[in-house]
Amino acid sequence: MGDRPVELRALLDSVAAQEGEPVEVVVVGNGAELPPLPPGVRGVELPENLGIPGGRNVGIESFGPAGSDVDVLLFLDDDGLLPDKETVRLAREAFAADPGLGIISFRIADPDTGVTQRRHVPRLRASDPMRSSRVTTFLGGANAVRTAVFRDVGGLPENFFYAHEETDLAWRALDAGWSIDYRADLLLHHPTTAPSRHAMYHRMVARNRVWLARRNLPVPLVPVYLGVWLLLTLVRRPSWAALRAWFGGFAEGWRTPCGQRRAMRWRTVWRLTRLGRPPVI
Repeated sequence: MGDRPVELRALLDSVAAQEGEPVEVVVVGNGAELPPLPPGVRGVELPENLGIPGGRNVGIESFGPAGSDVDVLLFLDDDGLLPDKETVRLAREAFAADPGLGIISFRIADPDTGVTQRRHVPRLRASDPMRSSRVTTFLGGANAVRTAVFRDVGGLPENFFYAHEETDLAWRALDAGWSIDYRADLLLHHPTTAPSRHAMYHRMVARNRVWLARRNLPVPLVPVYLGVWLLLTLVRRPSWAALRAWFGGFAEGWRTPCGQRRAMRWRTVWRLTRLGRPPVI
């Protein structure tokens, strides 16, 4: 969004320092003017903020329809940094070794403490962030996606704007037969932050959770999934203001269009369950 020029330059320098073939880079200014970019880095300035999925979809299309000019797309938040020079090479090798691998989720750690927050480990058993595994979702600001996934299932859901757009894509990719890996050895440094720092957080999380279920789950699982998340939200005892925003978003998710519905197959439900995260939580 144009407010982190120093961090953005550090990130671009860390990408340029990666081993192997150079990485072609596009920076999307999401409703913001871009700072000066290094030679060879393309910039796209959008006249308005399209949200996280909308901005990333513009980046995808800048590499041809559904990213067709390249084999893999790497998505990195502008305040992140790749501390290791072999990260891109290892990601390329992982995709080459496994034709069914569609998405790789990187490990995110604070650059000062080295701590990985539990919410940054995309599985229920998140106590050991150093354990790599097959997973059912991924982290939006630190990942690599095979472009064939976008050709199979489409891009990120732009109407989500913020929150849960990665899980929507992940569920569609899994339903199409792709796999998702969490790789603890592929590291992005990112300062520790709380998602609730965004004023719209509670409303967007609740609204998009309803949209996610309405778009992707078999009808019998929709009330189960949303009922579980309602109970979890209450157990976490958010502030009254946060709870009001959450319930407002929850209601908005029911009364507004969610986009195209493509319910996953029951065998995908079973696949998610075998991977340790049935689509009811």
